[in-house]
Amino acid sequence: MFKRVLFCFCFFSLISLSNAQTCCSGGIPLSNNIGLAPIEKGTLQLGIHYDYNNLNTLNFGTEKLDDNSRLRITHSILLNANYDITKRISIEGLFTWVSQRRKISQFDNTNLEQSSGIGDAVLLLKYHFSNTFGQNSNLNIGIGTKIPLGSTTETNSQGIILNADLQPGSNVWDLVFWTLMSKNFNFRPSFSVWSQLTYRNTGTNKEYLENSSYKFGNEFQAYLGFTDQFLIFNALTNPAVSFKYRHAEKDKISGFDFDNTGGNWISVIPDFSIYFKPNIIFSTQVEIPLYSNVDGIQLTPTYRLTTGLLFRILPKKNILDIK
Repeated sequence: MFKRVLFCFCFFSLISLSNAQTCCSGGIPLSNNIGLAPIEKGTLQLGIHYDYNNLNTLNFGTEKLDDNSRLRITHSILLNANYDITKRISIEGLFTWVSQRRKISQFDNTNLEQSSGIGDAVLLLKYHFSNTFGQNSNLNIGIGTKIPLGSTTETNSQGIILNADLQPGSNVWDLVFWTLMSKNFNFRPSFSVWSQLTYRNTGTNKEYLENSSYKFGNEFQAYLGFTDQFLIFNALTNPAVSFKYRHAEKDKISGFDFDNTGGNWISVIPDFSIYFKPNIIFSTQVEIPLYSNVDGIQLTPTYRLTTGLLFRILPKKNILDIK
């Protein structure tokens, strides 16, 4: 009996959701990709990465539903730039381009909605503390803002404005708080334990669909990671693994909680980096979900892949030392 009731509930919920937004961890991965560690005064770091987010898992709370009728894919190009102004102060910018695609297949019908364009950006001012937790430890704190560069007026093939979760931008300024802590150990100096915390206090788009307001839920992310260095065929490599916890509050539409948004997620992220040269680093990582507990029925990530290059332009004296 319970299974029949659950099936009916899910069936009618899916019909209603086919034309509504769901907080499905899609969109531009802003909070995931900020926070380059400082190196030294005068160093410029430039990163270009590709992020692929596949969402084909439908959850009801913690339960995975046997339904693959909904698919969402987000492609993002991410450009990072970080400059160490002084020994302790640095500034970082993250700029994005995003392409989002959502497909719903029901009753032999397929509904496809998609958008692409320049996304929002993040600007972060950071301060570095040395040996805060003892020798060979670092603490970095940052505060910044999300800048609404992306469009919020993209339409579907019928000329109807797309929901907020499919727009490249948000039309709001957010506050961003960031912390990165790391510790190396004497028994193996190349081994590092690190933790990163990010909190995003979101603004409200008061021009949503021309006659209402929309606010994405405030978001908190916490990482715990482990990394080491090894020589493989004379190339320096950095294998790493981290665990990520993400909490998102419910979205609000016209001041009221929006059902089927918000939740808690835990994932594991294997990462591998290789130094082509001392100042050119290639990295790739895969985010694999371990646990999802969402409000109502939502798409949750099936897997996520991020890969790209980081270039470090060092002060002249360091470039001469490397040569």
